[in-house]
Amino acid sequence: MSSTRPPLPEGYSPIPPGHVANVATFLEMTAPPEHRPPQIYAPDLTLKPWKDADLGAYRALFKLIGENWLWYSRLKMADEKLSGILRHPDVEVHRLFRGAAVAGLLELDFRTAGECELSFFGLVPDEIGKGAGRFLMSEATRRAWAKPIKRFWVHTCSFDHPAALSFYRRSGFTPYQTAIEVHPDPRLTGHMPREAAPQIPIIE
Repeated sequence: MSSTRPPLPEGYSPIPPGHVANVATFLEMTAPPEHRPPQIYAPDLTLKPWKDADLGAYRALFKLIGENWLWYSRLKMADEKLSGILRHPDVEVHRLFRGAAVAGLLELDFRTAGECELSFFGLVPDEIGKGAGRFLMSEATRRAWAKPIKRFWVHTCSFDHPAALSFYRRSGFTPYQTAIEVHPDPRLTGHMPREAAPQIPIIE
């Protein structure tokens, strides 16, 4: 027996079954932070360039960091396109280490003249809340503004860690745009396991 549901309230738009939607917030810095904190000294944390990253290893780390937040873009991207990004001379890819263990990922994209995009910034689950994020952001900001840029920008979304937006604002970014993103649910396309991001419902 089919059920008839009442129409959605005014102002709401339905999302097609098999898709997910999130609110993306875009933030920017147009100058280095005036009161930039001193470079954080953390003897057990090191940031190392990841040159010529193996795509399998890269995607494994990307998935480990982003699975809870539905990071999917690099999982479905064609190998040739992903390789072209990671090996581009104007893209910096770094891994964060705590001792010998990989703790996070940082990507800085300088491909647009005068700008740097904080493309990916994340920690492995065990590192969240231990101060590694502050160290990683300090390094990201320092490296970005060491180049002749006029704008450093990032976007986050409502699928990300609940503290992500406030963290970026505390780090010196200012919100300037919001947008709605709708895309196929990667848990239904086979790019992520169905149990990923259980806080986000699957609607088939």
